[in-house]
Order: sequence, then structure tokens, then C-alpha cells
Amino acid sequence: MTLRSLSLLVSLALCTPLAAHAIEFTPQELARASTLQHRLLTLDSHLDTPANFHRDGFDIRQRHDHNALSQVDYPRMVEGALDGGFWAIYTDQGDRSAQAHQHDRDAGLLRLMEIREMLAAHPDTFQLALTAADAAKIKAAGKRVVYISMENASPLVDDPSLLSFYHLAGLRLLSTVHFANNEFADSATARNGAEWKGLSPAGKALVDEAVRLGIVIDQSHASDAVFDDLIERMPVPFVLSHSSAKAIYNHPRNLDDVRLKQLAKAGGVIQVNAYGGYLIDTGKTEARAQAEEALMKQLGGDYDGMTIAQGVALKKGLEDIDLRYPLRKATLDDFFAHFEHILKVVGPEHVGIGLDWDGGGGLADLPDVSQLPKITAWLLRKGYSEKQIAGIWGGNLLRVMQQAQDHAAELAAAATP
Repeated sequence: MTLRSLSLLVSLALCTPLAAHAIEFTPQELARASTLQHRLLTLDSHLDTPANFHRDGFDIRQRHDHNALSQVDYPRMVEGALDGGFWAIYTDQGDRSAQAHQHDRDAGLLRLMEIREMLAAHPDTFQLALTAADAAKIKAAGKRVVYISMENASPLVDDPSLLSFYHLAGLRLLSTVHFANNEFADSATARNGAEWKGLSPAGKALVDEAVRLGIVIDQSHASDAVFDDLIERMPVPFVLSHSSAKAIYNHPRNLDDVRLKQLAKAGGVIQVNAYGGYLIDTGKTEARAQAEEALMKQLGGDYDGMTIAQGVALKKGLEDIDLRYPLRKATLDDFFAHFEHILKVVGPEHVGIGLDWDGGGGLADLPDVSQLPKITAWLLRKGYSEKQIAGIWGGNLLRVMQQAQDHAAELAAAATP
């Protein structure tokens, strides 16, 4: 089992229902929030849903709730007033051998093709977005918005020039690294510590090329030293597509207040995450870990190869493990603790939503995208204006994209004889 698959399994367990008290909203609050969300452009900056496109039995047009493998599909997007967002090309980190680099290259291209195939199969429901202005036009046409992002740049190690191809194919958001160090950057969670002390020379070149093309840089999963390099190097703002507050929970994937303020000063945006293991200490035991591994072996041992039907069995197995080895489950209260702290530190103009759906995100009382109006209800309860909520639900992120694309256009014009 890969590190990514194991972490997903843990996070899925953290999304099972809780009997404990959690924040509640009245039907009136939720109705008002849903009405507002349907009017506003509502985007999530990190959807790992493309990981399901190849699964036997998955149809994005069909509802797949009560299933441990799926949190996003068209019916639940409609119910939760989610207009779309950034759909991730994720590649698990290999052993960095020449063979692994070629595997990563091919895996990234395959995931890109799966996203494009989904778009081609459902032209009346989903549409590719390429510019910051496209999202509103797609929503007005009654379709769901598909921006393409890349989580972990390892598919580019074998041939960095592929970045231009990805850009032509729709890539608009790029992160350098994931759970482990790669040839471009240090990871926040690298088991062996820093290798490059930030961006590597190749990573700096990759970032510069992304800036030239107008691709937004995503710092999530990278080390604090990478953040510092980006602050120093970037001529345009960057984002964190799914991260939270270190002041609330001291996890290396989260950002401290000093860097939050630096991000805001540079014009950047942090999209707050709902990955339970980054929000709270779950108190996981070794016995629990062994039970999860045994469950995976029972189901075939290959998370990525599971069918949607097996997702039902996975959910049931995790619920049984919960009875024997309970964990503390992250709730909306925990998410709102991070969310509110970040809003107070940087202001609503530099905050967005990136809940890591289908990649480990979700909460005990926010298990899938159908319940997103709860977040809007909380923002309304706290007194945020419609303009501020519109920024949080996508406007702030699109502003950064517009700045990146404007800068790229200026560079292109300056280079033209």
C-alpha cells in the first residue's frame, strides 16, 4: 500500500458519522445559504475526483453516496451548489529511479487524458475552463466548471518541457511536490527531512516556466522553505490549494501566522482544507493502523484499483474498525477553528475553500459536497457580506489566476519583436 493510499484510508475513517455534539444550523439558515450559493460562483480548489474516473462502476452523472471512495458526483454537486473547481492530476511519489520517473510521466498523462475524456463524454454538463473569466460564463451556461491542476510535479521530472503540453491541454494550477521530496522541491512531510532546503535548481526553473505560461503556483504540501523561496522569487501571487493553520494544529502541512501574513502581503490566497489529520490530533493507535491494513488486504490491497462496489464494503469495514479502535473524528467545529483563525489573520480577501474531496478530505458532519451550504451558513452567521463570501468561494482564487495570466501576457508581449 502506498503512503497516499494509507493516508486516504485513515481520512476516510475520520469522515464517518459522530454521535458527539457538533455545530448545527437551522433549516432557515441552510436554505438561505443554499440560495446564496446557487447565485454565487462556488469553486473548490482541490478536487481529487479524477482518481475515480478509471474505477469500474463510477459514473460522474450518478450519485455514489454511502461509498468510501466517492464524495463528488454531479447530483451531489447540484445539491451542494458546487459549480466546480480545480480537478487534480495526482501522481503518487515513486522511488525516484529512472523507471519511476517514466512511470510518473505516463501516469500524469493518463490522468490528464481521463479528465479530458470525461469532458468529451459530458459536454452538456461539464466544461473546461482556461481563463479566470471562463468560470462565470460556464456557470451562466448551466454547466459545471473544470479547471485542471497538478498535485505533485513528479510527472514532469522525466521531461520538464511537458509543462508546455500540459498548459496547452488546460493545466492552470501546479504544485511542486507531495508527501515526499522529489527533484523539484522539499516536502513538508518528508520522512528524511530537507534535501534541497526549499526549491531545487530544477524546481526554480519549473516555477519560472510556469510563471511565463501563466500557470498559478500552489504551495500546498511543500516545505516552509519552499514557501520562503516562492515569496522571494515569484513576481505574481501564489496560492495554497488545500492547507490550514499551524496556530490551531501544529502539523507541518499547515502554515504559521507569520507566513500567512507574508502570503497576504504578496497578494496570495490560502484555501482552507478539511483533511481531518491536518485539523486535529486523531489519537490513532498502532492497533488501529494494523486493522486498517488488514482491511485493505481483505479488499485486495490496491486502493487505486478498487471498484466503486468495493467502496461500499470499505465503508462498512471502516465502521466496524471504528467500534473496536475509535478515533477522534474531525468535525465542522474543528474546520471552523482553522477557518476563523485564518480569516482573522489575513482577512477574507486572502482566504478560500479547498477541502480535498476524494483525496482524504471531508468531516464527520460534512461527509461530501452535498452539504457545502453549511460553510456558507456559518459565514452568514458570522456576518460576512455577500461580496466577501463570493471572494471566499472562488473570487479570490480567480483574482490570483487573472494576475498570473496578465503577467504572462505582458511577458509574451515584451518578447515579441
